[in-house]
Amino acid sequence: MLIFNKQSDLKAYMLPFWTDQTSIGFVPTMGALHEGHLSLLRKALQENKLVMISIFVNPTQFNNPEDLENYPRTLDRDVQKIATLSDKVVIYAPTVDDIYNGKTVSQSFNYDGLEHQMEGKHRPGHFDGVGTIVKRLFEIVQPKNAYFGEKDFQQLQIIKKLAQKYNIPVNVVGCPIHREKNGLAMSSRNERLSEAEKEESALIFKTLTTAKKIFGTKSANEVSDFVKKTFEMHPQFSLEYFQIADEATLKPCLRRVKNKKYRAFIAVFINNIRLIDTISLN
Repeated sequence: MLIFNKQSDLKAYMLPFWTDQTSIGFVPTMGALHEGHLSLLRKALQENKLVMISIFVNPTQFNNPEDLENYPRTLDRDVQKIATLSDKVVIYAPTVDDIYNGKTVSQSFNYDGLEHQMEGKHRPGHFDGVGTIVKRLFEIVQPKNAYFGEKDFQQLQIIKKLAQKYNIPVNVVGCPIHREKNGLAMSSRNERLSEAEKEESALIFKTLTTAKKIFGTKSANEVSDFVKKTFEMHPQFSLEYFQIADEATLKPCLRRVKNKKYRAFIAVFINNIRLIDTISLN
């Protein structure tokens, strides 16, 4: 299996594929791979002649230094998991300096307001960091298709906007959320949860599922009140936000409009570990 740490070596390897216009599928990750990531790789392998995955914990998208420090880094294990799918996946695992060349700072981006909702409100600068690394990786890899999970639905919409606004010729593909048996959305941060915390965290998806049911007859405010009260009854959790939003604009739903698609978004802490999830309400 090919693993590149330097973009200069990677570009030299990729040149013949670019020249031949080979269909390149790309899965950008921060490592600590789980079944959700592997499902993205499977789809990429089905739809492309060459598949690449990046493994890079990007410092510019963390507004909490402790979260960056504690983020799991499991490269050897990640490589083993990739090998169970295919030994032909190309891995790019750069250093911070290889990506940022000594200037670890974000560009500023305008995503037409998508960045000001939910995660953007609670993690200042986060989506500038995301845009910086994704744009950089797209420039390095030059993929035809790039695959992202819908758990980070706001990020998915922002990356689609990034490709559109900066004329990046890549097809951004959203893929369904992979869940544990108890409904907990798979996330690299789940590695920091104890088994007991994993079981308790099933409450997140259970609450979202109930919210979806009652959204059929209740207003967005009434659904939000239900969610807040639910988490108030479980003191091991701290609800950061719950929002029902228009899927296209991510703006809060104030009054339901016929034929619009709505989605519920949630961020919750359990013992200082931050978990997010989302569910379509239509």
